[in-house]
Amino acid sequence: MTDNVKPSSLASVAAGNANRAPGKNALGTGLEARKVHAWFGKNHVLSDISLDFAAGTVTALIGPSGCGKSTFIRTLNRMHEFIPTAAMAGEVLLDGKDIYAPGIDVTKIRLKIGMVFQKPNPFPSMTIGENVLSGLRLAQLKRSDKDQLMEECLVRAGLWNEVKDRLDAHGGSLSGGQQQRLCIARSLAVNPQVLLMDEPCSALDPGSTLRIEETIRELSETMTIIIVTHNMQQAARISDYTAFFLADGHPGVMVETGPTSEIFSNPKDKRTENYVTGRFG
Repeated sequence: MTDNVKPSSLASVAAGNANRAPGKNALGTGLEARKVHAWFGKNHVLSDISLDFAAGTVTALIGPSGCGKSTFIRTLNRMHEFIPTAAMAGEVLLDGKDIYAPGIDVTKIRLKIGMVFQKPNPFPSMTIGENVLSGLRLAQLKRSDKDQLMEECLVRAGLWNEVKDRLDAHGGSLSGGQQQRLCIARSLAVNPQVLLMDEPCSALDPGSTLRIEETIRELSETMTIIIVTHNMQQAARISDYTAFFLADGHPGVMVETGPTSEIFSNPKDKRTENYVTGRFG
């Protein structure tokens, strides 16, 4: 854990968010994980994870490195299966339907459950505008209002005012924080219900991190967001719910989950308290 802060300050930050209402736009039953296990070959890395992600909320996944947070988030849109020898068991339900059921179109699942990675990955040979709309082409989606859609996505990602006069510049010409917001805009163009974010601010400066966090809070009014973070201050600032993972021995398990204000002020498990107060991790 990198934050040099007192536990009481984290509890205060989380408590300040306690009364924020989830987004009001119902998206069905949201996303649910049921008894999820994950393996790499014979290595059982994640055991028996069940979590609900309500529509219009932000859930932070916290825990030390190697406890399975990133592996878990990748099972939620079937990216885990990209890795050789990877396997999983359990169910992941989107609006009550298992995304791992036979006959499910994986491409359509990944349109509904988008992903933003730790390292910004815009397409360097594409312009800013082309990057935003690239998902439409890859998914073979047709839109007659592409310019309007591009602007809308850049506005929602908090980037429009910074790039509106240079949309023909290459995506690689932007700063790291701007590239990450461009990747968020690219994800938004296909209108996902859920946005997964795997440590999206770990390589960014504090100012860029703040802008990403503001974007996350705004986006959560209309979609479900799940974020892996090692930054306890960030989890306290932006999330409605927090889940604490730990590889206590092996494999990784979820120790505790609940409203963020409770996890940081009154956790039920001593191991959670030790982690969020900086006694280990």
